[in-house]
Amino acid sequence: MTKVKITKGKYNHLLACSDDHGVIAAAAADQRGSLQKAIAKARGADGKATSQDLSNFKTSVTRILTQHSSAILMDPEYGMDAIKARKAGSGVLVSYEKTGYDASVKGRLPDLLPEWSVKRIVELGGNGVKILLYYNPFDDAKINAIKHAFIERVGAECAANDIPFFLEPLAYDDELGDEKGFEFAKVKPKYVTAYMQEFSKPRYGVDILKVEVPVNIAHVEGTRAFNGQKAYSISETMSFFREAGAAASKPFIYLSAGVTDEIFRETLEIAAEAGTQFSGVLCGRATWQDGIPVYATKGSDALDAWLLDRGVANVKALNEVLAKGAKPWWDFYGGKSNIEVVDQVVS
Repeated sequence: MTKVKITKGKYNHLLACSDDHGVIAAAAADQRGSLQKAIAKARGADGKATSQDLSNFKTSVTRILTQHSSAILMDPEYGMDAIKARKAGSGVLVSYEKTGYDASVKGRLPDLLPEWSVKRIVELGGNGVKILLYYNPFDDAKINAIKHAFIERVGAECAANDIPFFLEPLAYDDELGDEKGFEFAKVKPKYVTAYMQEFSKPRYGVDILKVEVPVNIAHVEGTRAFNGQKAYSISETMSFFREAGAAASKPFIYLSAGVTDEIFRETLEIAAEAGTQFSGVLCGRATWQDGIPVYATKGSDALDAWLLDRGVANVKALNEVLAKGAKPWWDFYGGKSNIEVVDQVVS
């Protein structure tokens, strides 16, 4: 197997984000608008949530859950205090995109935080740059050309600053409606497989793909999450995991996508049983979402108590699944011995 060259900065940053076994067991709390709405909703009909609420919540989650996670994904808008509160030695992944998208323009086009750059993320102490991209592989070619160029620019910026690029594509199709619905569930495997293949291409400079599982687990007959409307069997689901995994030529990790911790663990167990070579997770809401009403109604001390009890239990249970099923990110390249660490080439 031909040796794989990885620059020294990217290699060391990836080590900082993974555990001793090369598995990325990362927590995530970079939600912004959705978290603010959730806190406000938990406070009742006239409830509100401030920027300080977001900072408080993120700081508690980070301070407590990084004791059991290899890294934390955080936004620089409301998460600066949280980043400072993380466990010493845990990695920092930083969101670089604006939250949401402009619904008045077709295509769910991405945009960057105007006051940030990859260089500033490096100066902040970041170990990785994350971009969330809404992506329909079968969309209008002009829309996807804009998105491809956007990702190429971010990839080049990460390469210039020798820091890993974590790309989070989220599949959608506006003509099919709700991404959690049955009609989209039927095509989701094809969409996820297509984007894993596309963004593995060297031209994008992606180092780690942060991806959805290729099915909607609520439509998998025979799972605890099954809602009664079958889109796939468990054996078909395993095939979809294998096909999507085989399409990637970059290491990939799974996101929890807001499902419960029990359902996310069950999903990962299916992935592992299928032999999927995933290298870990970036798990947010699955571990801490039930703490939102606790914080909203009782405050930070109550949230801390909940996180120390249920939040930590959720992370530990997830880590047990990862220990059994996840593969080191360097195994994607044939193992550590097959990686040649090189100096960054500055043009």
